[in-house]
Amino acid sequence: MKIAVVFDSAGTLLRMYRVAKNINTGAILNEVVSTDLVGKKPYCALLVMQIDSNRLTKCPPDMLISDFIGKYKIGIDVGCSRAQVDNETAFSVVKNDIRATMSDLQEVMAVVKQKCKNIFYMGVGLIIDVEEKNIPYVVCTGGKIYSSSCNVIQALTEKGISIYIASGDSMRNLKPLAKNVCVPLECVYEISTPKKKEEIVKKLKEQYDKVVMVGDGINDILAFRAADLSVLSIQQTGMCPPLLCEEADIVIKDIKEIIGILENLQSNNWNTDFADDTDTHGLIYP
Repeated sequence: MKIAVVFDSAGTLLRMYRVAKNINTGAILNEVVSTDLVGKKPYCALLVMQIDSNRLTKCPPDMLISDFIGKYKIGIDVGCSRAQVDNETAFSVVKNDIRATMSDLQEVMAVVKQKCKNIFYMGVGLIIDVEEKNIPYVVCTGGKIYSSSCNVIQALTEKGISIYIASGDSMRNLKPLAKNVCVPLECVYEISTPKKKEEIVKKLKEQYDKVVMVGDGINDILAFRAADLSVLSIQQTGMCPPLLCEEADIVIKDIKEIIGILENLQSNNWNTDFADDTDTHGLIYP
């Protein structure tokens, strides 16, 4: 039986620390969930900035983010949004903003560096409000690989299971992750919106007998629905959001539990009835 496992990256393979700044109030929001900020209004979107974050520390603090992106032709991509927001619309909103400055980005970066030691990578982003035509939040994310992630992927690969990564992050940050966990770059999908993740799973189902989706957030929900088996990881938060629990076939507390799950499924010829196996591997079944 040919099996593929698709992993989200942030919160699933990587322990993340996210910080946002409210441009209106100046408040710093620690351990924020980006999708929660995006979900506040129908026409908000998270934009991923295609830039090495180290470059941002050298910019004049009072320079507008809109001017910086325009002057240096920085690429931006829509990572997620409630309603459909294309890159052209996103860029026009950023260009219109006259409040968010480079000091706002530098501030959230400094907080992440202080709070998250041994950062594997750092990424920055913007949350835009299409209706208001401005940037209400800036976001910085620092991540480091869970200690068991490499061993999990190695163990699955040795069992003949194909591994893919589908992430809302850019390839700039996904390349070192893929190299570290030994996943070929051709098996890594960047800037994966919820819809794109769903399409990835559906396409893989044409090539494999079974496809498993492993994720940790609301942006994985469409892929959960499309997969043959959906696995929700609560390793980072320890909490199981009701909506995600309803969609997930299995909820795990540690990424390494996926090894035992797939071993059982392979030995039982892919029997996904877990009703009598609630004590196995310390799993939580919704």
